[in-house]
Amino acid sequence: MNRILLVEDHERLARLVINGLAAAGIAVDPVQRIDAAWSALQQVSYGALVLDRGLPDGDGLTLLKRLRDAERSIPCLVLSARDALHDRVEGLDAGADDYLPKPFAMDELVARVRALLRRPVESLPMEPGHGDLQLRPAEGMLHCGGEHVSLAASEMQIMLALARRGGDTVPRSKLEAAAWGLSEAVTPNALDVALHRIRRKLHAIGSRQKIVNVRSLGYALREDDVAE
Repeated sequence: MNRILLVEDHERLARLVINGLAAAGIAVDPVQRIDAAWSALQQVSYGALVLDRGLPDGDGLTLLKRLRDAERSIPCLVLSARDALHDRVEGLDAGADDYLPKPFAMDELVARVRALLRRPVESLPMEPGHGDLQLRPAEGMLHCGGEHVSLAASEMQIMLALARRGGDTVPRSKLEAAAWGLSEAVTPNALDVALHRIRRKLHAIGSRQKIVNVRSLGYALREDDVAE
């Protein structure tokens, strides 16, 4: 998945990183604080994390340690002005996969992020299924028995978020974040339009699964229209 989370409080540097990675086809959701990063990581399955250390609410390594303690295996590049040997060792010991001191060359950062994106991300099934459905993200296809239909990238991310919850309710905000990330401007009805398209495709392949609206809570995959 070519979307990463950037945790960097220097706005000008963050903008340079965003532009440099965007030119390489890598989308970026930027945040400036540890608490905001933790919240984003609960909503979106990022391909990688680029993490500064000197943040307004503490050392970025505290976020990394929290992720590793929770057995979250998202690849992480620490991007920091702290470039002494003991700083780099500390970062790697905290669970970082790579450590790049500031200042840095943008080409090198892009190459290192690309390397991280080639690594396995979370311990989630690559082709999850639910009920009579099988999702194949690499192909952009949704299968049901002998029938199949193609899904747009945003539709696939919505279905992945729903299928991986195994019928539990997923809040609207998490579906929007999964489909479009946190940095893209999304119209208020974008999710409704996407869900309408997916429902039509589920019907077209004869699936018994339906996306139901669980009032005031979100959406879930169910075999009938009965909400909680």
